[in-house]
Amino acid sequence: MRKVMLVEDEEFILQGLENIIDWEALGLTIVHKAHNGVEALEMLERENVEIIVTDVRMPLMDGLELLENVRHRDAAMRFIILTGFSEFEYARSALRLDVEDYILKPINELELIKALENCLAKLKQSEEEKTSQIDQKVEFLQFLEGGMEQGERRRYLAEIEAGPEYGIFYAAIMKVDMATLEKNKITDVIRFILHRKVDGELRLRHLWGGNILLLFICQQRLPSPGEWFANLQDGMEIETGIYSFLAVSDCFTDLKKLPEVYRNIEKLQKYLLIDGYGSCVDEISLQNRTSTDVAIDKEKFSKMILQKDVTGASGYMEDLFVNNMKKDASVDVLYQIAVRIALILQEIRAEYNLTGEGRQLSDIIGGIWQAEDIFSIKAMFLAEITDIISWLNMENLQYTPVVRQIMAEVKNSYQNDMNLKTLAYKYHMNTSYLGQIFQKEVGCPFSQYLNNVRNSVAKKLILTTNMRINDIAREIGYSDTSYFYRKFKQSYGVSPAALRDMKNY
Repeated sequence: MRKVMLVEDEEFILQGLENIIDWEALGLTIVHKAHNGVEALEMLERENVEIIVTDVRMPLMDGLELLENVRHRDAAMRFIILTGFSEFEYARSALRLDVEDYILKPINELELIKALENCLAKLKQSEEEKTSQIDQKVEFLQFLEGGMEQGERRRYLAEIEAGPEYGIFYAAIMKVDMATLEKNKITDVIRFILHRKVDGELRLRHLWGGNILLLFICQQRLPSPGEWFANLQDGMEIETGIYSFLAVSDCFTDLKKLPEVYRNIEKLQKYLLIDGYGSCVDEISLQNRTSTDVAIDKEKFSKMILQKDVTGASGYMEDLFVNNMKKDASVDVLYQIAVRIALILQEIRAEYNLTGEGRQLSDIIGGIWQAEDIFSIKAMFLAEITDIISWLNMENLQYTPVVRQIMAEVKNSYQNDMNLKTLAYKYHMNTSYLGQIFQKEVGCPFSQYLNNVRNSVAKKLILTTNMRINDIAREIGYSDTSYFYRKFKQSYGVSPAALRDMKNY
């Protein structure tokens, strides 16, 4: 069933819209009924729809303002505008915003049904086009990965075959930093590359997300392939402000080797972890990378965690992953360090019987392989360390009875509004004294402990559910989402939204 929203400030017209036709027979279901644009946007935050039927004239935010707001974030959503005769010319301005239809009041049942059927047809066409594009990308990736029959491979090779005067090929994978796209789209990157003047031919294929395959075809070998592609990259950064990372192949003279070349440069993309966006690497430049082992003081690192020293543990990881990681290091060194840290954390969990809490070792290792930069790995480990310390606090029985009772109450009722003053009154204690013994035994103020427990639950919900961040904030007891963002980032070193992006590690 396609989801529909009705927006109309007159209640009796709103009810009439709901009852005038058989929505279910059209394969539609009404999930929202709003009385103005502001209310409609709030409802869309909770649950999105595919079709909006809206009045033009409404208080707070009219139908056209609503349409403009929605179009900024969802170009595919379909709109039907309802308008009085006197507003007809005003409503026509909605045509530039890709409105499906505008219907004069009083509403004609057949006109509304026809407009809805047009919306459904457009939605279906859009989905079919997207499916076709996805299928083409999947097929091309199969070709690059060598999983295609010989006849199909010949078809793709024929598509990219150059003239007889060209016999030298270079391939590169460009990974665009999506954070620098802002209002731009991946098509702006493609447009820039295609309009670049080069001494040869430059072909490209958008693979997925921010990944683009570049194929440069020329007559003579390049003195420095990495430098040539780096100049292209610099030009894009200067002209568009979009950053990227480039992994470049050596020269090859047989297009049939493109799948093999692709697999080789795909491995080079891991150097994004060390070099970062704005860098370009090729196989020649990586030959001199050092693979010197970095020593990890396991005893010192474990002691910091068991002493609940989050700041010390975070600083130690900063030294390992950032300060001591040289630009000319091999990416294998980074992976070795990360895996060792993961093993140390799992040993602590096993020793204190915390193996059932948090992510498993396989999940962490997967996160290491999928991370795009060192800071993502560091943030992931900081989240694990904070989580371990939180569980160690809750499992430690070396507390006075009143502190154990308070910790148990927080664990069971963290979503409720609670503070040290009300707890002190409940347990017949002086607020200042209770705060002192709590901090002495637990190692942090009560407010921080409450935030740690809430954020631990939030972390689990972010990683294991598709709940909206706003709903998670309310679920764990934060009425102010921005305050939740600040406290979560203080605990884990990464925002809730950034952790959500990492959930597929």
